[in-house]
Amino acid sequence: MTRLLPVLLLAALAALPLALGTEPYLLNALITTGILTIGAMSLNLLLGYTGQLSLGHIAFFGIGAYVSALTSLGFDVEIGFGYRVAHEPWPAATGFLLAVAAAGACGWLIGRLSFRVRGAYFVIVTISFAEVVRLVALNWVELTQGPLALTGIPAFTFGLPGLGSWTLRTKLQNYYLVLGVGTLCYALIARMVRSRFGRAMRGLKENEPLALSVGINATRTLTVAAVVSAAMAGAAGSLYAHYLRIIDPDVFLFATTVTMVIMVVGGGKGTLMGPVVGGLIFGLLPVALRPVMAPEAQWIVYGIVLILILFLMPRGIVPGAAALLARGRAPRAGNTILKSRPAVQR
Repeated sequence: MTRLLPVLLLAALAALPLALGTEPYLLNALITTGILTIGAMSLNLLLGYTGQLSLGHIAFFGIGAYVSALTSLGFDVEIGFGYRVAHEPWPAATGFLLAVAAAGACGWLIGRLSFRVRGAYFVIVTISFAEVVRLVALNWVELTQGPLALTGIPAFTFGLPGLGSWTLRTKLQNYYLVLGVGTLCYALIARMVRSRFGRAMRGLKENEPLALSVGINATRTLTVAAVVSAAMAGAAGSLYAHYLRIIDPDVFLFATTVTMVIMVVGGGKGTLMGPVVGGLIFGLLPVALRPVMAPEAQWIVYGIVLILILFLMPRGIVPGAAALLARGRAPRAGNTILKSRPAVQR
């Protein structure tokens, strides 16, 4: 039954636009929530399965957004000593692949530098990296347009020989694109955590000295996890850039990382469905409250809901719900055993 839940949720999400209609406001909320959920899933791979908290995870998201946008728009910049680099616009799909590769490469760099020192040092390195990247995006005006923002980013276009091409201009098309990328990321994470590599990640999280004693290479394992996590965040950033078609340095806001952490912790870190459930709840809750409450009251309710969830289900929604279901089945199983015993003859 547990394995059917992701399939049922995917079917429900695929049918959701048909049930709600193509209302632009609702579709926009679902698309942005889906993009943040992909980012939360990527963060969960580090936080939930290796125990490493990255508070600069938004850096990989922003790198993916800028790389994909600049690849699609083209640029002509001077890099110093009289040298200029000119790039002609490439298809948005190529920009997506380059965004994944660039974010993954940055994840490898940060992993190699910081996983030799753990705990608070890793958190500091990731926060510092995110701030450095934000300052580059803000001040390298010739390349990124700085606070003026990159505009006119083209939408995704896909084509097959002999069948023509399709440009994803509508919100409904972008919704299914985000759903498809999110499904691929979920499948990849599920494959990883159920493999030998996933057991190595959990071993390092639960008992690192024991994991090292049985031959697990901690630095290599954590670096590979960081690369995959950063690449997925870069994919989410690319989707974000080509959906909104405008980005500025605010894409690196620390508040977005905090939102991802809330989605992971509230949904249940270290579980496959946790970031998905947490993403849907905490992504759509502000949208549901917006028509009936002032902005200040929305954030108060948002905080109260988070506190109640963590108070009633300290491990998150998914592990808490699973524990409640298991507790509900236990008495029935006990009663069945008692009823099946023959009566004692006196």
